[in-house]
Amino acid sequence: MSNKESNIAFIDWQNLHLWTTSDNWKVDFKKFRIYLKDKFNIIDAYIFLWFIDENHQQMYLKIQNSWFKLEFRKHNSNMKWTKKWNVDVDIVFEIMHRLLEQDDFDKIVLVTWDWDYIKLVNYLIEKDRLKKILFPNNKYSSLYKPTKDKYWMNLWQDRIREVLKYKQ
Repeated sequence: MSNKESNIAFIDWQNLHLWTTSDNWKVDFKKFRIYLKDKFNIIDAYIFLWFIDENHQQMYLKIQNSWFKLEFRKHNSNMKWTKKWNVDVDIVFEIMHRLLEQDDFDKIVLVTWDWDYIKLVNYLIEKDRLKKILFPNNKYSSLYKPTKDKYWMNLWQDRIREVLKYKQ
């Protein structure tokens, strides 16, 4: 019998994409998926994003071909550019659903930077179900400071960024 954890990653695409590109680098999805598996024993990795349009099929396929599961934010197509691209509620719901209905994993890895997840993070810590919060860059909500030593990791650090960086 293996003592190895079986963990799940939930990734806020908007946070990951905006903050890495603002620091002038892009994530190589295959390298990122392998990194998550090797570093955190991730068995399933979900990327939550807003469905942009059919013209972005190549991007969606690239993500899926890198062993990520895509979860699209549902919206009315008439409001495509007038609504916030927010997937926070969907991620929180899916994590809670997995905890309550399936409970088929050990811990959660969350990729985000914003404070919208603080209640979830505190709950997961209380229940010993949070593995790590991965911040895409060095900007993050100060509400996460009490969790710094045990639960933080920054993807923008040079050594990590170089491993995950997309190179043409």
